[in-house]
Amino acid sequence: MKLPEMILFDYGQTLVNEQKFDGIKGTEAVLKYAVKNKYNLTAEQIRHEADIINHELGRFDVSLKYLCQTEIPNTMFTPYLYESQGIEIPLSIEEIDKIFWDAASPGVPTDGIESFLIFLRENKIRTGVISNIAYAQSIVSGRINTLLPGNGFEFIITSSNYIFRKPHNRIFGLALEKAGLHAESVWYVGDNYECDIKGAADAGITPVWYTGADGNTNTNIVHNDVFTIKKWDELEDRLKELAVV
Repeated sequence: MKLPEMILFDYGQTLVNEQKFDGIKGTEAVLKYAVKNKYNLTAEQIRHEADIINHELGRFDVSLKYLCQTEIPNTMFTPYLYESQGIEIPLSIEEIDKIFWDAASPGVPTDGIESFLIFLRENKIRTGVISNIAYAQSIVSGRINTLLPGNGFEFIITSSNYIFRKPHNRIFGLALEKAGLHAESVWYVGDNYECDIKGAADAGITPVWYTGADGNTNTNIVHNDVFTIKKWDELEDRLKELAVV
């Protein structure tokens, strides 16, 4: 390993510790804004239909999630879901995304990430974000900037805005192009082994596996070929070691 010029981060369960997703709560929050509900559908009924559509599309299917490397953004999914069910909501897709997401899966910064980002800024190590996420890019950026003010991220890349999902090489390649750097100068930190760790490694980027978020399912899995951390100060210590080599 050599000291990176830039560190890229995953969003969910890496930068931000999100609560377990509750689609019914999210839909209940959105339905409060409906001006028409032709069939008087409940949040449970709407989520059931959403699950059927998602299954047809292979969207969010755990058995397929690493094979589905192109994104179907909510800018397409949400209008179809509600309008096909006779529901009219006089809000923009971005507004619906925020209402739904805030209710379905609120989040807080992972322990120690704010201090670690300050350390990176002070040491002139550049930062950015690559996230597999269907919410509108503006809403994702808004949440990150609200929870981590002054984060210093040069860019926030979302699959919702750029087609490709990790572990596809193209989304990592886009980040390198935006950064103006070669892969060997960049590290990528994420919680998901298949999408984040293998994806970054296949793109020639040095991966760092973060397993410190609540509910992380990777805590009992060991890959000796990957630098793994549970706390951000472990990564800070590694960077300090490399700085004096």
